[in-house]
Amino acid sequence: MTELPKKDLPGDIEKFAALGANIASFPAIQPAVPERVIGERRKFRTIWISDVHLGTKGCNANLLIDFLDHTDSETMYLVGDIIDGWRLKKKVYWPASHNDIVWRILKRAKRGTRIVYIPGNHDEMVRPFAGMNFGGVEIARAAFHDTADGRRLMVLHGDEFDTIMLAHRWLAFFGDALYHAAMGLNLWVNAIRRRFGLPYWSLSKAAKHKVKNAVEFISKYEEVVARAAGERGVDGVVCGHIHTADMRDFQHEGETVQYYNDGDWVEGCNALVEHFDGRMEILHWAEEVAKRDAAPVSESVSESASVEESAASREAA
Repeated sequence: MTELPKKDLPGDIEKFAALGANIASFPAIQPAVPERVIGERRKFRTIWISDVHLGTKGCNANLLIDFLDHTDSETMYLVGDIIDGWRLKKKVYWPASHNDIVWRILKRAKRGTRIVYIPGNHDEMVRPFAGMNFGGVEIARAAFHDTADGRRLMVLHGDEFDTIMLAHRWLAFFGDALYHAAMGLNLWVNAIRRRFGLPYWSLSKAAKHKVKNAVEFISKYEEVVARAAGERGVDGVVCGHIHTADMRDFQHEGETVQYYNDGDWVEGCNALVEHFDGRMEILHWAEEVAKRDAAPVSESVSESASVEESAASREAA
């Protein structure tokens, strides 16, 4: 466990310990949106989520709450940018739904799920507490995960490999401001889509895949992260940061290195999951919800068709 100098602690040691105790007791508080009782949750060995950006209007909190209510796992990795400290410094925005996400995560820890929180660049204020445990949530700078089929994966947020973050931090802040302006437009677009009964769609995600420079940056970033994993002698890497869920294989010195990005909950609403046999899958939760919502309509249509066919058969007889 990492020892922190007193200057890094919020107040004295006693206050810090009290803060930990308050966090540990948080699940006793009832959320604004009650936890839904699902007959059979989808169970996974491991779940990775990142780039939730709690504290911003762009966070798709309701979709993430739905995801947390419908899934369960032995281990959950929070792979950075869970809280957006950059935006909270400028303006405090924290609706009840954001509290509900924190409540659900801490509730999982209380039920026995291992929760590992790896802070990113937007929640870098949590990084000094690496090695500590709050309410069953382990804080770490990075982690290594052993899959059910014997592979070793390095888990980290990924901003360490972002050249703009490392060399031009001011430009990263400027880009963040532009990004949140795009997220504001995204909110308006989806408000209109909801009025017409259409599912969630990300304007910024669609634009990002059309812009050549963005595509080139993502491709280069993935290659650099995979190479770093290969140099560390692991079988693969799981990261976030670029808001682009993906699974790819790279070659490093004759060995295959598997690259996984768990996406985000601002644009894509994705999670990376490991099944109990070690198989990896990216879940696109907005699509999952759209399919679930469409299922009752399909069932009612097929029932109506069956009734009509029966009636037609009787008339023919």
